[in-house]
Amino acid sequence: MTTSIEQLNIPNLLLTDTPSPTITFEPFTLPPTNQRILGPPHPSNTVIPLALRPTEDSKQSLTLDAIISTIETLQSRDQAFTKYLARHGTLLFRDLPIHNADDFSRFAHAFGYKPHEIIGIVVDRPVLAPNVAPANEAPKEVQIYNHNESPQVPHAPEYIFFYNQHAPAKGGETPISSSLELFRRAQAEIPEFVDELAEKGVLSRVVYNFDKQYEGGSTLRQAFGKEIQDGDDEETRRRKIEAQIARYGRGGHTTWEWTETGIVLTHRLPVIRTQPGTNLPTLFTGLAAYYKRLQANDQRKNVTHQLYGDGTPIPEKYLAHLAKITDEIRVLHRWQEGDVLVFDNIIAQHGREPWEGEQTDRVVLASLFDGPSVPGAYGFGDWAQVVQALDG
Repeated sequence: MTTSIEQLNIPNLLLTDTPSPTITFEPFTLPPTNQRILGPPHPSNTVIPLALRPTEDSKQSLTLDAIISTIETLQSRDQAFTKYLARHGTLLFRDLPIHNADDFSRFAHAFGYKPHEIIGIVVDRPVLAPNVAPANEAPKEVQIYNHNESPQVPHAPEYIFFYNQHAPAKGGETPISSSLELFRRAQAEIPEFVDELAEKGVLSRVVYNFDKQYEGGSTLRQAFGKEIQDGDDEETRRRKIEAQIARYGRGGHTTWEWTETGIVLTHRLPVIRTQPGTNLPTLFTGLAAYYKRLQANDQRKNVTHQLYGDGTPIPEKYLAHLAKITDEIRVLHRWQEGDVLVFDNIIAQHGREPWEGEQTDRVVLASLFDGPSVPGAYGFGDWAQVVQALDG
């Protein structure tokens, strides 16, 4: 038996003291394959995703300007949507008049977050509108398993917006799961692994080549070469790339080595971080996705290598167990055109399922933002605390 939103008694989001046209958002129930009640440590009766849409009365004045005004006001008053994200991990907005990349950009910016600059991007994301790019251009047959965004590098966004411009007839769902729940389950079922992660963290080795390594991947210049000019000699190019790497602000916890084909970066990173405001531990990771790539012999497996922070291998049985837990706690969001999913990247994971038909049958755009603070440390070494990237 499924639990409806009405039974959970989630209130509408509305403004009652403004004369301008405003929108009231109401929660609604999704099919059980698309929405579930989260387990501990989430508060009881917390669903993921929390689905919101304009009420019937609001549709009389349903314009993008009215939606943006409502969101800006609710956010400026008490960060209403940010609080919902911190509780539910993911929000779904449906039935909004968002029709293109520019509309999506305006909607995402209305939440008031700071646009995220990706340093060391590993996928090709051409800019389509302010702070908007394709979510992932990997071939449609490729499964991208659940992960937090940018777990392989020190500088990760806090908020991720996805907009569906075109939905395939079959497949192409976006998986959704809780990193807080993943940690709690892992701590109960494989506590020795959690202890190792807390003590050691991980070494994330990321390979960047002068040429892209796979379809949909980035080049070294796309990753770190924003200051490079076409006339720069090799020494100047290297210096500019290394200056971008230094912006991670990790000191000796980020090192690099030049190779004949590009550069290899090694980061010592915390997998366990804590949620701002609650200090709850969250498993901020792509280890299950890394395991899935190894199992599938995916060509992307050569881009990132994951080890314990002391350089020793992570036993495959633990990676497999993380994937097992993830399979049990995730839902698959079936897209409708115009849907927008918003993730709190610290506590929620996403991915991408394969789809049938043409590559162009699924078009999802992404917009990434930073939060006011970074996740807290769970371990005791200085490597365990992530920092905001330096300006540059």
